[in-house]
Amino acid sequence: MAKKVVATLQKGGGKEHTKVIKMVKSEKTGAYSFKEEVVHNDKVKEWFDKN
Repeated sequence: MAKKVVATLQKGGGKEHTKVIKMVKSEKTGAYSFKEEVVHNDKVKEWFDKN
């Protein structure tokens, strides 16, 4: 996925997107995992509310 994201961002539209990372705690084990995604700047708050 990283290669695809980098290729997309190099086309000039990269300033409109942000890579968001959220730490999520597992209910069963108590371990933490990370969810990450590249989203449009206007959708960052919605992404954090949804995930």
